[in-house]
Amino acid sequence: MTVVVSGVGVVLPRARSAPELMAPELMAPAADAPPVEPKDLVGRKGLRYKDRATQLAYCAADAALRHAGLLDDGGGLRVPGRSVAVVASSNYGNLDTICRAIDTIAEHTAAAGSAMDLPNASSNVIASSVAIRFGLRGPNLMLCNGATSGLDAVHWAATLIRGGRVPRALVLGVEPDNASVRAFTGGARTIDGAAALVVESEESAAERGASAPAVLGDYVRGAGLSRCLERLAAASGDRPALWQLPEQWQLPEQRTAAVPDTLLAGVARHDLGEVFGLGSGALGVLQCAAAVGWFARGGAGPVYATAGTDADDASAGIALRGRTAA
Repeated sequence: MTVVVSGVGVVLPRARSAPELMAPELMAPAADAPPVEPKDLVGRKGLRYKDRATQLAYCAADAALRHAGLLDDGGGLRVPGRSVAVVASSNYGNLDTICRAIDTIAEHTAAAGSAMDLPNASSNVIASSVAIRFGLRGPNLMLCNGATSGLDAVHWAATLIRGGRVPRALVLGVEPDNASVRAFTGGARTIDGAAALVVESEESAAERGASAPAVLGDYVRGAGLSRCLERLAAASGDRPALWQLPEQWQLPEQRTAAVPDTLLAGVARHDLGEVFGLGSGALGVLQCAAAVGWFARGGAGPVYATAGTDADDASAGIALRGRTAA
C-alpha cells in the first residue's frame, strides 16, 4: 500500500512552513525570531494548564490538519474521528512537569502537588491531548525512545495505515526549550517548536481530492548508521538526492564515522539541527517535513531522513520521494 504525505505543519521560531525549512533566506534572522506564542496561532481556549510541549503540538496539529483539508473553516473535522490516528514523539515534552513534581515531593510531600499538573505528568499527554482537542478517535500512540523516536513515529503511523487500522494518521514531533531540558541536555537548546504530518493511504487522499506532495518509502532500523544507510539504499534502489543528517553530525565522533562513500559521495547534505537547535524526538518528523519543503522548491528525490550514530546504538532511516516521482 502506498502511503503519502497530504499535510504538513511547522511551528518554529524561525520557520512556519515546510519550504522555509530548506530555505534559510526565507527565515527570520535568529535575533529577530521571538518564541512561538500558541495563543496567537490557535487562540487561548484550551491552553490553560497545558504544558508548553502540548501547546506547541496543538499549533502544529492545527496547521497540518488544515493543510491536508481535514478541518473546515470552523475547525471541525471533515472526516470521521475514528478514521484518524495520532502518533506523537517527544523525549523531553513533560520533563519540566516531572522535575517540578519531584522537587515538590522532596521539599514537602506528594500531597502538596498540584492537581492541575497530574495529567501532564503522563508521558502520553501530548498524543492524548491532541486527540481530545481535535476529536481524533483512532489509535493513539506516544513515543519517547531517543534519537530515532521521530522517524519511528512516522513508521508506526504508516504501519497503522498499511495494516488497515485507519486510512490516515496525524504524526507529531515536539520538543520544548526550558530550564529543565537545558539542565538535562548539558545546556543545549532545543527547537522549542513542533512539526506535524498528515499521512494517509493513496486511495484515501484520492477519494478526498487531496494533494499529496510526498510518498513515504522504505524504513529501516538497526544498530549503526552506516548499516542502516546501506540497507535503505538496497531497499529503495536509488542513491539519495538529499541526505537529512542525524542529530549533531558535526561532533568529532560522527564526522569520522565510516559512512559509505560510494553511497553518499556528492550527495547534498542538510543539517536541521545546525539551524534550529536540538530536535531530539521531533527531529525525524521535522526531517520529513523538510523533505516536503525540498520537493516544493523543485528538488527531486529520493530524500533520506536519518537519525542515530555510527556506533552500535539504534539508528533509523526513511526514504521519501516527491509525488510526481512516485
